[in-house]
Amino acid sequence: MTAQRPDRDIARQFDLADPPDGFVDQPFPFYDALLEHAPVLAQPDGSVLLCRHADLDRVYRDTRLFISDKKAVFGPKFGVGSPLFEHHTTSLVFSDPPLHTRVRRIMTAALTPRAIARMEPGLRETVDGLLDNMADRGGVDLIEDYASSIPIQIIGNLLDVPQDERGPLRDWSLAILGALEPALTEQQLDRGNRAVSEFSDYLRDLVARRRAKPGNPDTDVLTRLIRGDGADEQLSETELIQNCIFILNAGHETTTNLIGNGLALLNDHPDQKARLLADPDLMTSAVEEFLRFRSPNQFGNRETSEAVEIGGRRIAAGTNLHLCIGAANRDPEVFDDPKRLDIARKPNRHLAFAGGPHVCIGLTLARMEGRVAIGQFLTRFPGYRIADGRKGGGRIRFHGYASLPADLGPQAG
Repeated sequence: MTAQRPDRDIARQFDLADPPDGFVDQPFPFYDALLEHAPVLAQPDGSVLLCRHADLDRVYRDTRLFISDKKAVFGPKFGVGSPLFEHHTTSLVFSDPPLHTRVRRIMTAALTPRAIARMEPGLRETVDGLLDNMADRGGVDLIEDYASSIPIQIIGNLLDVPQDERGPLRDWSLAILGALEPALTEQQLDRGNRAVSEFSDYLRDLVARRRAKPGNPDTDVLTRLIRGDGADEQLSETELIQNCIFILNAGHETTTNLIGNGLALLNDHPDQKARLLADPDLMTSAVEEFLRFRSPNQFGNRETSEAVEIGGRRIAAGTNLHLCIGAANRDPEVFDDPKRLDIARKPNRHLAFAGGPHVCIGLTLARMEGRVAIGQFLTRFPGYRIADGRKGGGRIRFHGYASLPADLGPQAG
């Protein structure tokens, strides 16, 4: 059976750690089959895969039964005490109160709607500069030359990383996030551990410089993290370093994927592209539909704190749950005609940013980046075309493109 027509048996035998051919680049037909035939599926390693929107929504909201702490899962995966273990068990996304509460308060105080609105002029300037650099070139790569550069600059600005020190940030982020894939090679582990170590060393030096010369706390998130603004107590040095790494990781690959996926989807759905060009006011709802239709982050995880029942299946305490965001966002119980891209879709209750107390803290910033980056690109190059040779990201957890070669066409007058 091909990747385009997975059947009931393929769905019921699906193993996330060893997925069928075709799944990595085109997971969506498999999601449809899982939703129909196996929405709550035990995995060979004892974990459980959840695909229904209602089940994910329940898990996200109940932080007592479904915890984020991953020490039990990441110990065997990374090795207790390894750089990857220290990072992924200390950062905001894989922590529970009280650490989660303290760090989130600081970040929330820094990423207010007013603070994000102040970032928009700088974002537009960054985007215009990238568009100018591409304008005189016939062929470009929309990932390398555009989408991946935008979040690096925005996050670099948030932490006030000097421009000439931002070069390694993308590679560090890709290596660390790559280690979250369901199955890892020794090379991926080594690369991830090395990236955490190198990034941590860099941040210790940056933090020391910032302690000696604090930045403006209204715009410098690192200064706020150092001071503990918004929390009852300051972060330890380890908590500070690992959550600075988290800020880069959380906002880099996901936003790159949002921009790249959005531009690819418009190319592949010319009717929706024409609709958006005719009515630019649809950009806000279009970004929400890109997030639903091809979610930048396809999977989340939780662990059961006690025995629970989900979808009629009894699940033991201490079970690792794989939350399939990509499938939940295609659930026909929630979305009309979910396989259709509709840039005006309303309501759009997608779970691309997760939900509950752990809902993505940077969702407003990510939406702004997507809206500005895709909108200004379309305004400048309305006739762009994705060329042959697009290359998938090769990830299961994060879905996007490694390369999107394109012909920009003539600039708008």
